[in-house]
Amino acid sequence: MNRATQLGVMFCALFAASTLAQDSDYSQASHGGVGIFQTPTARMAPSGNFSLNYNDLDEYRFWSASIQLFPWLETTVRYTDVRTRLYSPYPEFSGDQTLKDKGIDVKLRLWQESYYLPQVSVGWRDFGGTGFFESEYIAASKRVGPFDLHLGMGWGYLGSGGNISNPFCELSDGYCQRPGGFSGRGGMIDYQRFYKGPASVFAGLEYQTPWEPLRLKVEYEGNNYTKDRARGIVQDSNINYGLVYSYDSLDFHLSYQRGNTLAFGVSVGSNFNTIKTPKFDRPPPEVNAAGLSAKRFKRSTLRNQLYYRAGFVTTGIKLDGEELIIRGQQQAFREFDVSIERVGRVLANFAPDKVSRYRIILEELEMPITEVVLQADEFRTYARYESLDQPVSSVYVRQTPAMDDIDWQFTTLNHGFGYSFEPFWMQMLGNPEAFFMYQGGILSSLSYQFSEPWSATGVIKTTLLENFDKFNFKVDTQNSTLPRVRTFSREYVTRSYVTLDKLFLNYRERLQKDVYAQAYGGYLETMFAGVGGEVLYRPLDSRFAIGADINYVRQRDYNSEYKLFDYSVVTGFVSLYWEPEFFDDSLITISAGRYLAKDVGVNIDVGRRFDSGIIVGAYAALSNASADEYGEGSFTKGFYVKIPFDLMSFKSAKGMGQIPWIPLARDGGQMLKRPVYLHGVTSEREKPRKYYK
Repeated sequence: MNRATQLGVMFCALFAASTLAQDSDYSQASHGGVGIFQTPTARMAPSGNFSLNYNDLDEYRFWSASIQLFPWLETTVRYTDVRTRLYSPYPEFSGDQTLKDKGIDVKLRLWQESYYLPQVSVGWRDFGGTGFFESEYIAASKRVGPFDLHLGMGWGYLGSGGNISNPFCELSDGYCQRPGGFSGRGGMIDYQRFYKGPASVFAGLEYQTPWEPLRLKVEYEGNNYTKDRARGIVQDSNINYGLVYSYDSLDFHLSYQRGNTLAFGVSVGSNFNTIKTPKFDRPPPEVNAAGLSAKRFKRSTLRNQLYYRAGFVTTGIKLDGEELIIRGQQQAFREFDVSIERVGRVLANFAPDKVSRYRIILEELEMPITEVVLQADEFRTYARYESLDQPVSSVYVRQTPAMDDIDWQFTTLNHGFGYSFEPFWMQMLGNPEAFFMYQGGILSSLSYQFSEPWSATGVIKTTLLENFDKFNFKVDTQNSTLPRVRTFSREYVTRSYVTLDKLFLNYRERLQKDVYAQAYGGYLETMFAGVGGEVLYRPLDSRFAIGADINYVRQRDYNSEYKLFDYSVVTGFVSLYWEPEFFDDSLITISAGRYLAKDVGVNIDVGRRFDSGIIVGAYAALSNASADEYGEGSFTKGFYVKIPFDLMSFKSAKGMGQIPWIPLARDGGQMLKRPVYLHGVTSEREKPRKYYK
């Protein structure tokens, strides 16, 4: 269960903001992912492409989301509604809801198409779950004029027709039979089943008609529907055919499958690299030929101009001879170079003309994070377009702020109250009571800054809309040998319409040049209260950072806003943050330590940032809790999309919202959701990147 800024409706805003039409060369298959109808192809969508899909095929309804994470990697998540079967035989548990199943697909490009050779990809469908459509395949695609030819071989569901001998069976008898299926627990990838049992060849042809929006498709599939989970499916033909009509960002699918079934679907697409929203910010100020005279210079005027023209909240100003030093926080422009250019233009106009150097100290939570040095003459030449075209990065220097205290001549109040209001949205998919369950409302935050390192924050959660009243039960009935640190989630989210989400005291400080620290205590998250601390080592512009946190927490009583249960635990992790050169704009976080249920292990998180600033990521927690101890799902895993707020606004803004997807959350491999993470606070220390390339 996550909060605020995890606003599900952000997806709607994303597609409303998109001006990118679907690429007619890369349409989605019925199960999701680039393909024909039932069969995948070797084709990949452009990097960053994202598609939401719905397909109706009589006994099945497929909801899927597919994203091209890299030019060579396609991932798809899918929910299947099996209309011919009930979720369970117990009406008091799931009513008359039909059976739902979730699945994950991955396709990997081996090599691109050349003049003579086809494009070749390998893929795995519905692996690691209940395996309704579990398959492995290899596919080749070759374009000839308006025709795109496809040929592939599949195992598992795609190969169930057995129209060809399994070539691996010739190498070893162990590949001739496919081992038994779903264990009842799910979540694990059963490598022992890969490429075993019957195999089938499948093929397809796509024709791009002279009328650009229309694309025709035909395929020969290798499936055998006699053992489908929907039961009783009749297949009169292995040939499926149909069309795709594209309109703006929409694809409409119509097909005739199995020789007896009319199917239809729709896909809506965008691209996370190119999506953007037009901005109506104040234009950056033009730079005068010279600054102000010493008599006309006013620190209060400079502070106001920095806020209104550059989105920079100033907390300190010092004029020291020919050097002007300011400190503060950028609150409007998330691209580093845009922020620095705006601030520099204001300084060039409102600083005394005798100043030869500007020092800009960027802060977060009152801590100095990064310092930018601008030579006044060089910047003025750049800003007045008096030099060759060059980026603003050519006229500034980034450095770590000095540890020496500065005797500020002008400071704003560094104590007092602050407040904010944010929407929150949480959702559950595939529940027994209903497929889609939700809760939304407002998070109201009130903070008080005591002095520079100390602050107190309280967050009230107010629920405005939900359908959680459909819950037929609270904690699940599965036997658990692990402490129930997360499986009381239904109790927590339904305890009241107005609840205390957080209330904590925070202390933070920069200890050394590249070392940051914090301590905190109070109601740290929805389910736990306690005390803790974190230390982070993060060199400027480095691809590596390392941190450690330690926490003593007790479980909060879901029947009370303030009381605690007896369960307590010491939990903490050592974390390595790595931005590898071979994965563009990616962050890998590896955390080793002790989880909330006292199991010990490693949490691996991989996030990919696109040019728009959107981040898509996945994580998995592996611990010494066995799959049997964990229960259904076998281990903790999840996916998330982080969306910059200014993609949904006509004004520039900082901050991000997060939409999570957790297939099944149980008690093993669960980390404390700390109220503040130093790696996020110190994000200005990462090497600047352009969001729109």
